[in-house]
Parts: sequence; structure tokens; C-alpha cells
Amino acid sequence: MESLVCVEPRQFAYRQAVKPVLTAGNALIKIRRVGICGTDLHAFEGTQPFFNYPRILGHELAGDLVEADGAPDFLAGEAVTFIPYFNCGVCIACRSGKPNCCVRLQVSGVHIDGGMVDYLSVPSYSLVHGNGLSYDELALVEPLAIGAHGIRRADVQPGEVVLVVGAGPIGLGVMEFARIAGATVIALDINESRLAFCCSRLGVAHTVNAQSSDVAQQIAAITNGDMPTVVIDATGSLRAINTAFAYLAHSGRYVLVGLQKGDISFSHPEFHKREATLMSSRNATRADFEHVIASMKNGQVDPTTYITHRVGFGQVLDEFEDWLNPANGVIKAMVTMA
Repeated sequence: MESLVCVEPRQFAYRQAVKPVLTAGNALIKIRRVGICGTDLHAFEGTQPFFNYPRILGHELAGDLVEADGAPDFLAGEAVTFIPYFNCGVCIACRSGKPNCCVRLQVSGVHIDGGMVDYLSVPSYSLVHGNGLSYDELALVEPLAIGAHGIRRADVQPGEVVLVVGAGPIGLGVMEFARIAGATVIALDINESRLAFCCSRLGVAHTVNAQSSDVAQQIAAITNGDMPTVVIDATGSLRAINTAFAYLAHSGRYVLVGLQKGDISFSHPEFHKREATLMSSRNATRADFEHVIASMKNGQVDPTTYITHRVGFGQVLDEFEDWLNPANGVIKAMVTMA
């Protein structure tokens, strides 16, 4: 069995690995697709928090179930994905129904080895039925669930204005589910091609280039002076996070989906006078996965829209660094396993 290991920042190596065997409470999956996400790119760059090397990357996954222990509703051979956040089940977060932020959380491809392998063992409780979706669609359920969870955290209501900062894959997912929730979406990014994608492919009503000298004024004009009642960061950029506090409406909610290593800072008087709410949004829950799959099935979301680059497993080492270059126009790279 072959694996692709990120040995250290900016260094990959193909290595032989031992094929896992079925153990109690686990399932064995033959990996068919691996989506490349921002976490993978940041890990390769050396900028991903909570990360150690060497590591096998990959948590946006789809495959065939080979066998499972403790998953009576699943059949060998069916197409599946899984929830890649493995929780302890007993901590305060798990007992509160929030396994996505478990105290001892282990994320596949981040804290433990992930899916850039031929076969992967995962807890049986993490399995998710394919429900007739393709491998490509199933591999994109997880990143879209991140966006769906952020919208659920913000409790977005019909008619609200949601400013999404960052038009990468996670930000695009946030925009999709803000739209589904009935909100008007403003996309903010520095990349004009990404902003154009938001309009042409997602139907986003308003876009603003973050490098403009009058960003706040443009947002104020769009909202008739009210400013967005929800601001969601999907950049993981410290500068972007700190700057976006100024775009929040009085009584608004600011949700941090993006993650970076530094300390955020903001004006306490400005935040206080708004009686604003600041919250983080980490990972996703099974309810979010189910919402995404239902949205795919009923045609509200077309995940294949995001796939701009495709490679075979043997090409990843040569192609990966190019995906970091904005000039290459990568929205989502998809790896096909043998």
C-alpha cells in the first residue's frame, strides 16, 4: 500500500505503508477521491496550527466501504464518506452534543494520519452513507459542511445581510448555505477572479475587493448604511480578521471559521457599543453533513462546480506546490486514487 507523506514543510514523499486490518469498532475504506483543502495547503506551507510532521494529509474523502465492525446499517461495497473529526465521547463538549469541538479531538489528516493512502481505517461511528452521490460529490461534503456549520452557528435568518470574508472553498461553502438560509450575501476578497466566480457560479449579489480604499463605504452603500448583521471570516488571515470587526452592524454577530496562529485584537469600545457577538465555528456535526447531502440531492448545491483541477495520486507530489499560486486559479483540486 502506498501513501503520500508530508515529511516537513514543503516536502512530500511517497512511502510504502502497511494496509490496515479491521479492528473492533472501526471500518476499512478503499479511498477513491481526496479533495485538497486549505488545511492541506497550510500544512504544506508550515502555517497550519495544531500540526506536527511527518503527516499523511487528506480529510475530504470518498471511497468504498470494504468492511466494518459496529456499523449494521452499512453494506460492504457501498460508496461512503465519513466525518473526519474523531471525538472521545465523554468530555464536556461531547456530553453537550458538540463532538466537533471535543477536548481530545483528533482530526484525520491533521492530528493523525489522513486519507492520501489506498486504504484507511476510521471509527465506524464516523461513517456517512453515500446516498447515491458520486465520489466527487462525497469528497466535497466535508468542506461544505464547514460552511453549513458556520451559518448554523450564526443563526442566519431570511433577509439578513451576510458578509463573507474570503472566497476560497470554505468561504464559497459559507456563501452557498447563507443563500440557502435566505440571506443576501456580500463576498469580500482580494482576488478578482474568485469574486467573479462568486457571481457567475454561485449567484452572489454583491462583491467587494478587499484591496479597495473604500471597503467600508462600499459595504455601507450596499446595506443602506446598516452594515451586515453577520460577518463570517473564512480567510485565516490575521489582518483580514482584525479589519472585519469594522464591517459589523450594531447588534451583529461575527463568526470566525478561518483559523490562524496569532492573537486577534479589536477596539473594545467599538465592539461594546455594538453589543456584538464574537464566536468561533469549528469543524461540523453530523447534522451539518446531512444538511449538505440533502442540499446536494435536491439541487440547491452543485459541488462539482468547485472542482477546477484534477490529478491522479501519482501526480500530487509534482503538482501540489503549484496549487498555492493564486495565478493558477485553483478553487478545488481533486485527487483520484487508483
